[in-house]
Amino acid sequence: MKVNLTSQEILDKEFKTTIRGYNQDEVDEFLDSVIEDYETLHKEIAQLRDENKKLKSSGAAATSTPKRSNTATSSNQTQQRGQINYDVLQRLSNLEKAVFGKKYSD
Repeated sequence: MKVNLTSQEILDKEFKTTIRGYNQDEVDEFLDSVIEDYETLHKEIAQLRDENKKLKSSGAAATSTPKRSNTATSSNQTQQRGQINYDVLQRLSNLEKAVFGKKYSD
């Protein structure tokens, strides 16, 4: 990113005055506002660059760390899902019996 002007260059800039020139106070107020915005943007850019650097380094650390698989946990989750499925099927069967009567279950 190439920056043409620094905050100090904007502050130090002097304009030639003519008979029909601009009001110097208005120009100064406007340039003061531009300087504030300029400095705010530079601070934010620096902050974002730091954040980006941290995220890149933490992302690199996360991808270099091998993931461990826990087979006991996955096996337990599979058993729980199977139990839930069985419970759902049992409830569905009971509802069908209640709605359609014993003839449906035979």
